[in-house]
Amino acid sequence: MLLERVFGDGAQYLRQRRVERRIETCGLRVRKTLEAFDWAFQKNLNRAVIEGLATLGFVDDREDLLITGKSGTGKSHILQALALRACEREIQVRYARCVDLIDDLYAGLADQTYEARMRRWARAEWLVIDDVGLGQLRRRDDEPTAAHILFNLLDRRHEHAATALTSNIKLGEWGKYLGDATLAAAILDRFAMTSIRIDIDGPSYRDHLAKQRAKDHGIVDDST
Repeated sequence: MLLERVFGDGAQYLRQRRVERRIETCGLRVRKTLEAFDWAFQKNLNRAVIEGLATLGFVDDREDLLITGKSGTGKSHILQALALRACEREIQVRYARCVDLIDDLYAGLADQTYEARMRRWARAEWLVIDDVGLGQLRRRDDEPTAAHILFNLLDRRHEHAATALTSNIKLGEWGKYLGDATLAAAILDRFAMTSIRIDIDGPSYRDHLAKQRAKDHGIVDDST
C-alpha cells in the first residue's frame, strides 16, 4: 500500500508539473476562474450555459465559440477561465489577443518565418483569440491585410480544431477593423457554420468597479 501511495503521489506531482507548464506557455497573462466571476452583476448572462461550456465538450467536438459584447462585460474573463480549465485538463491551448497574434504573423513576414509561425498557431488543440476590435493593427502597404492573415489561419483550423474569439465591436465593423470587408464576412460565415454564439448584453464591470472605488474615496459622480 505504501509503494502504491508513493507511485500515486509521484504521478500526481508529474501531472501538476505538466499542467503548470501548459499554463505558463499557453499565453495567459492572468489566471481567471469562473468561481471568481460576478454572476449577480451580469444578470442577463445565462450562468448554466457558461458552466456547460466549462466541461469543454465543445473543444472535444471541434466547435468554435464566439463571445461578443461591450467592453467590460466579462468576455475575456470567461474565455481566460475556460482556457485555464483546458490547461488543467491537459488540452494544448494557445491564447493571444487578436492584435498580438496578427503582430506575430506580420513579424514572420518580415523575417521569413511566417509559415512556421502560422503552423504553430494552426496546430493548437484549442486556439483562443481575445479582443477582436481592441488595439491598432499595423501593416505596411506591401503586406496582406489582417483579415487575410486571420482568414488563412482560421481556414486551416476550420472543422479540424476548436477556436474561440471575443469581440467588443459589432460584427459588421470587423471589415473596417481587419482591413477587408469581404474576407471579414468570409471569416464570420465560416464561424457561423460551427460556432456557439454568446452575446453579453449588460453593463461594464470595470465601470462599476471604478465608480465603487470613487465612492470609497468620497468622490461623488454627479452623472448618475
